Order: sequence, then C-alpha cells, then structure tokens
Amino acid sequence: MARQLRFDLGSHLFFGDNLAVLPEYIADEVVDLIYLDPPFNSKRSYNAIFRHVDGTPAAAQIKAFTDTWHWNLTSEITFKRTVEAGGPVSRLLLALRDVLGTNDVLAYLTMMAPRLQELHRVLKPTGTIYLHCDPTASHYLKLVLDAVFGPEHMLNEVIWKRTETKGDARRKFGAVHDSLLAYAKSNKYKFNPVYAIKDEDYLDRFRLDDHDGKGPYRIAPLDSPNPRPNLTYEYKGFQPPAKGWRVKRELMEKLDAQGRLAFPKTKDGRIGRKHYLSEQEGAKVADVWTDIRPVQASSAERIGYPTQKPLALLERIIAASSDAGDLVLDPFCGCGTAIAAAQTLGRRWIGIDITRVAIEVIVTRLEKKFPNVDYAVPRGIPTTMDEVDFLAGLDKYAFQQWACDCLGIDAEIRKGADKGIDGEVVRYVTPGSDKPWRAVVSVKGGAVKVTQIRDLRGTMEREKADAGIFVTYRTPTKPMKAEALSAGLMDTGIPRIQIVTAEELINGKLPTFPLPAGVAPIAPVLEPEHPEVVAAHPKLAAVATGA
Repeated sequence: MARQLRFDLGSHLFFGDNLAVLPEYIADEVVDLIYLDPPFNSKRSYNAIFRHVDGTPAAAQIKAFTDTWHWNLTSEITFKRTVEAGGPVSRLLLALRDVLGTNDVLAYLTMMAPRLQELHRVLKPTGTIYLHCDPTASHYLKLVLDAVFGPEHMLNEVIWKRTETKGDARRKFGAVHDSLLAYAKSNKYKFNPVYAIKDEDYLDRFRLDDHDGKGPYRIAPLDSPNPRPNLTYEYKGFQPPAKGWRVKRELMEKLDAQGRLAFPKTKDGRIGRKHYLSEQEGAKVADVWTDIRPVQASSAERIGYPTQKPLALLERIIAASSDAGDLVLDPFCGCGTAIAAAQTLGRRWIGIDITRVAIEVIVTRLEKKFPNVDYAVPRGIPTTMDEVDFLAGLDKYAFQQWACDCLGIDAEIRKGADKGIDGEVVRYVTPGSDKPWRAVVSVKGGAVKVTQIRDLRGTMEREKADAGIFVTYRTPTKPMKAEALSAGLMDTGIPRIQIVTAEELINGKLPTFPLPAGVAPIAPVLEPEHPEVVAAHPKLAAVATGA
C-alpha cells in the first residue's frame, strides 16, 4: 500500500526516481496540474546536467538517464512488464516495436509509458497535464498520451517559439519551437483564459486619444457577425448594419452616456465602440506562443542550468490550468522553474528529481527567492551511498525520515526536541500477553559517540520500551557496540539494542526481530497527534520477520 501523504499540509520536494516516488508517496487523484519536461537525447549532452556542483561526474545519475534512451536489459524488462499489463499502452508499444525496432527511441518511450500511467493515476478528474518536448519526440509522445489519457482528451498542441532562426538552417528550415502537449483527465478540466504580453504591435492598435484623461483607445465595430433581427434598430439617425447590432438598445444608450461610442462623420458610416488600453488585459492567448522569450545569458532569472525554461512560460501554464491553492506537480523538476512559478502564484507543489545537482539548485533558488517558504525537504529514495551522503548533508531530518522509511516505521519527523525518539513501531503481541511489543528508534546523521547509546537506553527505560534501534550514518565505535550489548537480550535472544548503519540499510540489511511461531505481523499503531500518516509502509512485513 502506498504511503499517502496529505499534501494539503504543504509543498514537498523529493530526491529520487519519479517512477519510485509516485507509487510510494502520491495518492490517487490528488494533483490539479502536472507539467513535465522529460529529458530526451535530441543531440544534446545531458551528461552536462548530471554533474555535481564542483564539476565532478555524478555517475549514478548519468547512468539513470542514459538507460532512459538506450535499449538494454532494463528497457526489455520494463517493456515486458508494461506489455503484460495489457490495455491501450500495451498495444501501442507492441506496434511501435514492430515499426521502430529496439532502438533508443523505443527505449525512451518504454521508460516514459509507465511514468505517464502513474501521472494519470495521481491527476484529479479536473486536472490537466502539459508535456514539454521538441519535434524529435513529440509525435511519439502524443501517441503514448493518446493511449494513456484517450485521444478525446487532448486539448492542445501548444507551439512555443523558444529561439530565433538559427544560422545553420541551410539544408532545412531552422528548428525554433518546442511543443506543449496538453491533455485533460476528463471533460471537467479547469481552464482560465490567459493573455499575451502586450508588445509593440498590440500597443500600436491604441492610437486614438480624446485627451480627456481616459488614455488611448481603439475603435471596435458594433456590427453583429450573425443575423440578429431583434437587434435591428435605428440609433440617432444611423441605420443598423445588415445583420443588426451586437448590443441591445439599452446597452447602446448606456455606452453613449458614458462617452464610449465613436460616431462617424456621415450618416452612412458605422457607430463603433471605444476600447481603452488601460482597461484591456491584452489579447487572449491562442496555441502559438511567440511572446515569451527564452532565458538569455543576460536574463536576470538565469541561474546557469542548461535547460532552464523562462518563468513566464510556467506562470502562463499554471495560471491557465489551476487556481490558487491547487497542487502542481513537476516530476522532472530540473532547476525548479515550475516550483518557483507555483510558489509565486500561490499554489502548492510537488517537485521530483533524480539528480543531486537539481535538488541543490532548487533548494538554493527557494532560499534566495522565497526566504520564508514552508516546504518539506526531500524525502528521497536513495539507491547509493553517494545519494545517502547528499541527503544526510542536505537536511538531517530528511535523513531521519529516510531511515525510518527503510525500517518500515510510519514516523512523522519533528524538528526540534524529540525526547530521543525518531520513530516508534508496534510489532506483535506476545502469546499469553496483551501487551504490544515496542521499539524506540534513534537516527543520527552526524558524528556518533557512546553517550548516544546511553541516551537511547535511558529513553527506552523512560518510555518502557522493549528494544531500541540506533541508526547511524557514521561507523559505530567499539565503545558504542559494547554499550549496546550491555543492554542485554530480549526473551527471544535478540539484543535489546541493535545498531544499524546507513550503508547496511542501503544494502537491504535490517534489524533482526523475528516473530514467534504462528504470530502474524500487524500494522504500526499510529500516534494520534499525527493523523496524516494513513498507511502502513510496504516493508513492514519484511522488517517484522527479519527477511
């Protein structure tokens, strides 16, 4: 069962593969808007992105996305699982394999298909998804989106002109645009009209000025585009247009009294309506966007991330397809532009990224632009000690949460004094007794010393706990091990205090607390003050049985 976090409590940032984070943490139909700009090998060197801040290669992260667009054993396994699940996506992948063969493009689509299925699951019925891509893959990705969301739910292919004509456009037309494939989950989706940036061409339409303090205006016709017999009337000696007026006489008189009508000099002319520039929001945006410039080297918002998108682009998408307080998800959040836009517009957000540098950039960006922003630090799913090291260095509470997750403990990590307890779990009831078995967990991400084991023993005594688990990022010292052993054994012969390192957790080694014969594991007892933890961790049975 997935850990269903209550995202109405605030925004969250995850460090890990979105295909692992989504089913593990995100409940069904909780997201209002999804934007994703997944990397694709369109002759770009994405290895430049997956590097540490100091420039050294981040090998695990490079491999993660190299696998995404190269056919290998992982691609074959994912393809087989997706096809065996059946449905439209299964049939599509089989057809694409028949046409494309097992090449890099099929590998990419094979990796994207289950991710898009997960995104469909977490999206509300009123939600919308925008997939940002370039012409190299847009037609293939549209087929996958059709299979997942249904072709009837496609809203738009928005064309964004991301650059000027390139100088190397000699043998074909220059590639200057990206595509935004927009799909709704149902016909109940949200949409708010948005308006283009007022450029010189737009402003030039407002040339007239009566110098009455109302500012420049333009004249729009009052002729009806369709026959309106009921609006065919004479006004102040001016004959109605052939198809009638656009407005009723009452409104015509009101506009006249407000000085908003423009009368022609001769009676055979047409009455017009004054539209003042100060009252206009701009031209409504259609599906071709040429008014949003890319992030330039001299742009104030530029942070140096290779694929950074302009803030205005994300603000337009978020404004169009969500409302204040809604939840926005970016599962490939990169440098965090979607997160910054969502925060600016008063939305909650979830960001997920597998790369260390992305999380580092986002945290720095949030601290600089929104110094008082409240969000949960990355609850990552590290797969290497390098990633654990990053998580521990980024935030000790995030490391504590990860350790408790590995132990199968539904713990709500509290910043500040925790009375020596990071997590508590109930395993079973001993035969012949109605008293639950309890363990106290202490997690340390920094330097460790023997006094911490003594503190854990004291906490166990105070809380009347049966056992203690001490999780450490550092290697425990000999005095620490001796102190743990001095705490004695449980009735089952297992040490009352067990020390486990982060490296052991990453390798799947867990504390040994076997159940007595015939006793089944039960779900953890949740603390009443933390009702937001609503599901047992899937690793509970494995932890309880010592598997």
